[in-house]
Amino acid sequence: MDLSNDFQSWAAGIQQRTELALDKALPEANIAPNKLHEAMRYATLSGGKRVRALLAHAAGEFCRAEAHKIDQAAIAVEMIHAYSLVHDDMPCMDDDDLRRGKPSCHKQFDDATALLVGDALQSLAFQVLSAPHLHADAEHQINIIHLLAVASGSRGMAGGQAIDLASVGESLSQTELEFMHIHKTGALIRAAALLGAYSATALDEKRISAIDHYAQAIGLAFQVVDDILDKEADTATLGKTAGKDADSNKPTYVTILGLARAKVLAQELFDNAIEPLKSYGAEATRLVQLAQFITQRGF
Repeated sequence: MDLSNDFQSWAAGIQQRTELALDKALPEANIAPNKLHEAMRYATLSGGKRVRALLAHAAGEFCRAEAHKIDQAAIAVEMIHAYSLVHDDMPCMDDDDLRRGKPSCHKQFDDATALLVGDALQSLAFQVLSAPHLHADAEHQINIIHLLAVASGSRGMAGGQAIDLASVGESLSQTELEFMHIHKTGALIRAAALLGAYSATALDEKRISAIDHYAQAIGLAFQVVDDILDKEADTATLGKTAGKDADSNKPTYVTILGLARAKVLAQELFDNAIEPLKSYGAEATRLVQLAQFITQRGF
C-alpha cells in the first residue's frame, strides 16, 4: 500500500491527539476503585490504529467542524469500541487471550473486572458526549448522543454480536452475513463518521448524505478485509489470534466467497464508498485516503 507521507503524518497526528484526549478523559489509575480504572486505561490506551477516530476527524474536517469538538466524538466512539473488544474477548464470547499484541483484559486482570471495564467505558462514552455546552444547540447534542446509542445497542453493534454468536457453525448466505456485519462492525464505523460530521455547527445535508453513503460502504469493506487478514496474516501482524474465526467455525466472507472473490468485493466496496465524494475534489482527499488505508491494510 502506497499512501502519501502527507496522509501518514495527518493520521499520526490524529492518533496522537486521540490518545491524549483519551488519557485526559479516563480516570487515573490512582483514583478509587483503582483496579477498575487501571483496567479501563489498559484496555483503551496505547493500542489499535484508531480507525474510528480517524473516520470522525476526516468526516468532521470535510464538514468543517472544530477539531476540539471532533475529539470528543472520536474518543466516545473509541471507548465504545474498546468496551466491545473487552467483552468480545471474554470466555463467554469469543474467548481470546490476545488483543492488540498484549493479553486480553480478562487475562491481564480477571473476568469480573473485564465485565465492569466494558460497562464503565460504555457509560463514560455517553458522559463525554453529554458534557454541558459541548454544542451550543442542546437538541443537536441530544441527536448526536442518540446516534451513538442506537449504533451501540441491539439494533447495532450489540445486536450484530448476538447474531454472530448465534451463527457459529451455521451456513449463511452473503446477504445474511452482510446483515450481521452491518450491525456488528458497520454500525459503529458509520456512527464514527457521522458523529464527526455532526460535530460541525452548520450542517450541510448534502455532505452528510455523502458521508453516510461512504461510511456504510467502508464499514462493510472493513469487515471483508478483516476476514481476509484473518486468513492471510499471522498473529504478530494482527495483534490478536490469527485464524480464530475459521477455527471457531464462524462464517466469514472468505469462507463464503473464497479469498480471491473477497478481495474483489473489498475493492468494489471501496469504489462504492468514494463515488459520492468525487464531486468534492480535494476537499474529500482525507476520506478517500482513509478508505484506501482501510481496504488495503495488510495487502
